Amino acid sequence: MTWPTLGKRDDPADVILLLEGTYPMVRGGVSSWVDQLIRGLPQLRFALVFIGGRPDHYGEILFERPTNVVHLERHYLMDDLPSLHAIKARKGSPSTFNTVHELHETLRNPTLHDQSRVLCDVAKMIGQRGGLSQEDFLHSQAAWQHIVDHYLEHVTEPSFIDYFWSVRNIHAPLFLLARIANGLPRGRCLHTISTGYAGFLGALAHHIHQRPLLITEHGIYTKERQIDLLEAKWIKSSTDALSHGFQIDTGYIRQMWIRFFQGLGRMTYASAAQITTLHEGNRLRQLQDGAPEARTRIIPNGISIERFAPLRSATANNQQPIVALLGRVTPIKDIKTFIRAMRQLTSQLPDAQGWIVGPNSEDPDYAQECRDLVAQLGLEKSVHFLGFQRTEEILAQVRLVVLTSISEAQPLVVLEAMAAGIPVVCSDVGACRELVIGDPAHQQAAGHIVPIASPMATAHAMQLLLTQPTAWQNARAAGIARVEAEYTEALMMTRYQQLYEEVIEPSSAPAGITVTHLFSALGMR
Repeated sequence: MTWPTLGKRDDPADVILLLEGTYPMVRGGVSSWVDQLIRGLPQLRFALVFIGGRPDHYGEILFERPTNVVHLERHYLMDDLPSLHAIKARKGSPSTFNTVHELHETLRNPTLHDQSRVLCDVAKMIGQRGGLSQEDFLHSQAAWQHIVDHYLEHVTEPSFIDYFWSVRNIHAPLFLLARIANGLPRGRCLHTISTGYAGFLGALAHHIHQRPLLITEHGIYTKERQIDLLEAKWIKSSTDALSHGFQIDTGYIRQMWIRFFQGLGRMTYASAAQITTLHEGNRLRQLQDGAPEARTRIIPNGISIERFAPLRSATANNQQPIVALLGRVTPIKDIKTFIRAMRQLTSQLPDAQGWIVGPNSEDPDYAQECRDLVAQLGLEKSVHFLGFQRTEEILAQVRLVVLTSISEAQPLVVLEAMAAGIPVVCSDVGACRELVIGDPAHQQAAGHIVPIASPMATAHAMQLLLTQPTAWQNARAAGIARVEAEYTEALMMTRYQQLYEEVIEPSSAPAGITVTHLFSALGMR
C-alpha cells in the first residue's frame, strides 16, 4: 500500500518518531506498538523518520496511514555510498580530527570526557562546512593519519587493510545521519524507539535543534546487536596457517563493532530527557549500559481489551490440541526449538498441531533451515508455516500460544493471548516471567515459563496444559484477570500522554494553547 505524499508542514509536529528498521515498513511487535501509540493519541501530530539498510530490503508500506501522521521520510544508510570518481586530495583539519579522537576515546572509556559535551561538539561539526565533511573523512591526509595512528596505538591482530575498511564502514552512515538531523521536519520533541543509529540521530538532532529527546526501548538494542554481531558471518576472520583452513576469529574487528554500538547507546542515553522501557530487567540493563538512573522509568505495554475479549467464547470451547507460535521466522525467535518441542509433543499427543504464524522473508536462509528441520523430523503433517495472518483469526482457533525466543522485551502476543483467554508457554526472557507468573505469592500463573532453548521442557509444559483441563482453565482465568488489571491500552496511553506533557515545553505549543490545555480539552487528563 502507499501513503499520500506527505511533506514538511509549516506547523510543527508534536512528536518526531525516529524509527530504525521498523514501522511502517516492517511488521512485528514494535511496529504494531508504534501504530498503536500513534492511533491511541489522536490529538497529537506525529512526523515519522524511517531509517533502513538498503531500499531492496523493504517492500511497500505495510500499514494504513493514521490521520495524525503529518510527515513521513525514508532514508537508507547503505544507499548513501559516495561516488569513487572525481576524488581530490585534501589536507583536512587536524583540530577537527582532534575532536574525532576525543569522541573515539569517549567511546572506548566513557569516564574520560563529558559524553554529552563531546557529542554536542561532534553534532555541530559533522557534515558541516568548516567541520568534518564526508569528503575529508574519506580522502583527506588528516583522516588517513588519524586512522594510521589509531591502528598503531591500539590494534595488533587484524591487517591494516581489514581495519581500514572496517573504520570506513562503521563511520560512513554517520554523515547521512548528520544530514538527516539537520533537515528534520519541525517538531516539539524527538522520540526514538531504540538506541543505535536512530538513537544517535536523535542525539544529534537534540544538540542541533535543542529539542527534548525521549527513548523507548522494547528490547535493549546494544544487547540484541551484540548477539547479532557475535554470530555475524560478514565480519572478516583471520585464518591461521597452522589451522588447516579452519577459521580463527581474531575478535578485534568484531569487538570494534560492538564497542561502536555500545558507545552510540551511551551517548543517546546521555542526551535523553527521559528513558523508558517495559520492565525492570530492561531498566537494570539500561543502567548497566550507562543510562542515568534518575531519567529512567518503566511504562509497560498495553493492549486493547475490547479487541480480544470477544474471542473468549470461541477459545473457551477450543478442544483441538493446536499450538501456535506467533512471530517472525528469525533466529532470535528460535523457531527451531519450537519445532523440536513439537517432535517431543507429537510423540505423546499424535494429534497435536504446531502453527508457525509470522512473516518468513526477513531471514530466508533461516526460514529454509526451519522447513528442512520439519522435514528431517518427519513433522510435515504436524507443523505448518502459515505466514502472516490476522492475530484474532489465529487466536480464535488455538488451544495454546508458545514463545521460544532467546530475547524478548514484553511481547505483545503474550498479552493478546492472555486477553483472549489462551494459556501461554514462554521462554524465560524479558518480561515474560512477570507476565505469565505475576506475583507467585498472590496470583496464579497464566501458563508456564521454561528455560531458553529447551525443547524437552517446552514440550512438557505444552503437554501439561493440553492434557489437564483444570490447569488449562486456571491459567486462562489468571491471564484474563492479569491483563485487565495491569496491561490495558488505556493505562499505557495515559502514561505516554503524561510523558509527552512533561517534556514538551508550553512555549513550544501554538499560541494560546499549551499541551496541558490540549489534553484537558480532549478529556485526556
